[in-house]
Amino acid sequence: MKKLSYGASGPEVERLQLALCRAGYGPLKIDGVFGRGTRCALSAFQLDRRMAGDGAVGPETASALRPWLRGCIEYNVRRGDTPYAVALRYGVGLRALETANPAMDPTQLRAGEKLTVPLPFSVVPAGVSFDSALVADCVRGLALRYPFLDVRSFGRSVMGRALWELELGRGPRMVAYSAAHHANEWITAPLLLKFAEELCEAAASGGSIRGIKAEEILSSARLCIVPAVNPDGIDLVTGALAEGEYYSAAERVAAEFPDIPFPSGWKANIAGTDLNLQYPAGWERAKEIKYALGYDRPAPRDFVGPAPLSAPESRALCSLTRSLSPDMVIALHTQGEVIYWRYQGMEPPDARHYAECFAAASGYALDDAPDESGFAGYKDWFIAEFARPGYTVECGLGENPLPVSDFEEMYRRVRGILVLAAAGC
Repeated sequence: MKKLSYGASGPEVERLQLALCRAGYGPLKIDGVFGRGTRCALSAFQLDRRMAGDGAVGPETASALRPWLRGCIEYNVRRGDTPYAVALRYGVGLRALETANPAMDPTQLRAGEKLTVPLPFSVVPAGVSFDSALVADCVRGLALRYPFLDVRSFGRSVMGRALWELELGRGPRMVAYSAAHHANEWITAPLLLKFAEELCEAAASGGSIRGIKAEEILSSARLCIVPAVNPDGIDLVTGALAEGEYYSAAERVAAEFPDIPFPSGWKANIAGTDLNLQYPAGWERAKEIKYALGYDRPAPRDFVGPAPLSAPESRALCSLTRSLSPDMVIALHTQGEVIYWRYQGMEPPDARHYAECFAAASGYALDDAPDESGFAGYKDWFIAEFARPGYTVECGLGENPLPVSDFEEMYRRVRGILVLAAAGC
């Protein structure tokens, strides 16, 4: 979290307000505006921790706030502590404490031993803008809370931000999920993160998700979840990136396309390449179509790039997919409440069965992508190269970027698709 003070605005302030509310210094309106109420709450948070109550965020305050964004705190065991006493102190269940600390001996805690203590709220929030920093906090928080979740970076963006992958399960089927190929579709990132959290929690507690035992899902499938393919772009659209060299370059690109609002209309990566037009499946045809429409150079959207897989983000996802060789891919986008499931008439085995299953679970329509958008996409390439089912799921309705108020209903609708892709129909 960068230095923040009174008068600041943007997603960093939303994260500050979220952390303060979670820490018990609310209620605050999470509106991204650092006003008087936020300053007073922050000063109280600081004074309670014997910090200078200046009502501004510097390195020390940012460090103190971090557990309230990641959903876990590191606790140093004291003489006489028991797991039950530690769990009670932080308002969490004993099972959650044991899950986060699989090596803990519940019969004999040692003074000085460090425990990861989950805090009593979900890691993945609703009602806030998701920039790359919040994605990273959620990924790290889930990894701390659920050590059986494998987390790694499989590549870097143009600006050097991590491209995160979460893996869980041990079954023979591999399903790969991805989201936020497009910058102004950032709301799809928390959809996947919430699914990961819900599945992990069900697995840890012996519970179910959508009526299916989590253990059954994870014993029959292995899941790869990539929550944000385009972290630089989502920072531009959410306002986390609002100055500096990359912002200025994007602003110059946008000035050549005045009919596309900036930054809300930006879909591309920060260099002006549309990541979902980068894959080697009809790329030359996509180039012909988009060049004819005027997107023959870096643009806020629809520029296919100088060559297939020329962008580091699409190249990394392609490489990851090839290494995993999944049985199915699900790519979340917005908007339209429609599922695209074929590529140029190619219909892999079981593709129709799963498509109809997903449509029934979500209420979304099935369709073929329109010709002007029917080439060089991730799902297109996967079907062409692997001859296995691949789906683009267009979540929600409206104009991108969809408002955070739509999140809960979007998740309710898409949840069945995410679960059934893993569990089988």
